[in-house]
Amino acid sequence: TSTVSPQMLAHLLAARGAISRHRCFAQMILYFTLGAVETLLLAVMSTDRFLAICWPLRYPALMTPRVCSSLVLACWAASLLALPGLFAWMLSLPFCGPRVLNHFFCDSSPLLELICADTRLLQLVAFLVAVCTLLIATLITALSYGCILSTILRLPAAGGRSKAFSTCSSHILVVSLTYGSCIIMYLNPTQTGRLGLNKGIAFFNTTVSPLLNPFIYCLRNQLVHTVCRDLLLRGRELSSKLFRA
Repeated sequence: TSTVSPQMLAHLLAARGAISRHRCFAQMILYFTLGAVETLLLAVMSTDRFLAICWPLRYPALMTPRVCSSLVLACWAASLLALPGLFAWMLSLPFCGPRVLNHFFCDSSPLLELICADTRLLQLVAFLVAVCTLLIATLITALSYGCILSTILRLPAAGGRSKAFSTCSSHILVVSLTYGSCIIMYLNPTQTGRLGLNKGIAFFNTTVSPLLNPFIYCLRNQLVHTVCRDLLLRGRELSSKLFRA
């Protein structure tokens, strides 16, 4: 979000959508690097919830600050090892197109359209990297929540099941939005020719979804529940007074 939205807002305010070659490439590199890190971190968060719900007594010993730091560094290391080769390969190809990006940021699909060379092998390798990243993250998340669901269903009290479900609800929603949009955008061997669909999904993924995240993560906050309830009650009282008047 921080690599796309500021530049997009600057273009809208200036009514001029030009961007230099180096800034465009830097935006693409940062976008995919940070996106890969976020995808892997969401999978790590699912394992954290798995340990907290399935092994609550052993959780403090298993999820220590050192383990947390190691998992975060592993996400960064995996992203920084997998992607630079693809970036170097892509940027070494000749760009001789009309120099007009059919997108609101420097995504891989519009840049591939501007390359005047055979990019089929590059697109295939990029597809395999995306498959490995998303498949690993999705499998970790699915296995974690499968174990969580099995544990929750064995809880004897309905209150315990409700509390466990509420702990995971916000994360499940964010994971669904992020993984779903990335799968639609990048799990396709041929990246070119799908710009219309990708632009809509990319706008949702980079702008709309982050705006929803604060509301999603506040759904479990009791203070937020109380404030929303008070606002609804005040709105109902105000509407009834206006109706009487």
